[in-house]
Amino acid sequence: MKLVLTCEHAYNNIPRKYQGLFLKAEKILNSHRGYDPGALELFKTLEELAYFSQVQETGRLLVEVNRSIKHPQLFSEFTKKLPRREKLEVLDTYYFPYRNSVETQISRLIEKGEKVLHLSVHTFTPYLNEEIRNTGIGLLYDSSRKMEKHFCKNFKQYLNEQNPHLKIRFNYPYLGKADGFTTYLRKKFPEDYMGIELEVNQSFVINNQMNSAIKKQIFFALKEAFINYK
Repeated sequence: MKLVLTCEHAYNNIPRKYQGLFLKAEKILNSHRGYDPGALELFKTLEELAYFSQVQETGRLLVEVNRSIKHPQLFSEFTKKLPRREKLEVLDTYYFPYRNSVETQISRLIEKGEKVLHLSVHTFTPYLNEEIRNTGIGLLYDSSRKMEKHFCKNFKQYLNEQNPHLKIRFNYPYLGKADGFTTYLRKKFPEDYMGIELEVNQSFVINNQMNSAIKKQIFFALKEAFINYK
């Protein structure tokens, strides 16, 4: 089995050509809506375990690579009013290259007879719409897929061995079957592919730096879950 590691919301970068659309959006760009604080640092920690890794370097508020092409939130409120021609240009320049690169790598591995574990690294805000999200880590997967369910069960066990006080939930704060890149890839690769989204609470993040102990615990738990997967 090979590990494919991705990070869709690492940066809040907006290309120069489109910065005029975001002149009054600095606060939003620097919030959890603009990017996932701490995700890139965690991604870099886990990268040692990966056969292939990919980071999206453009901010999600330009175009959301973790949404399907027909999703209403593919473009944010800042870009949804762009003319169709410019939207197509954004997709061709920033959306499809990222997704196609990951999909092509997974396809090549599966064609060679490999099983693929795709781990998509994210963080989530502790507060949303007056809800307190008092979970440390969420593991998002499709519960109808036995391989994903089995892997997440083992991953949770190893995480708890690393830190017995860490609260871990399945399919929280989002559903693993909701629209997303992994959901799309499951349809493309119904066999030999596992798509897991790792969601870590941003309460472990200060100034875009993930708590070092949490990083190590996730690293060693993932390593054990990956090595011992059967």
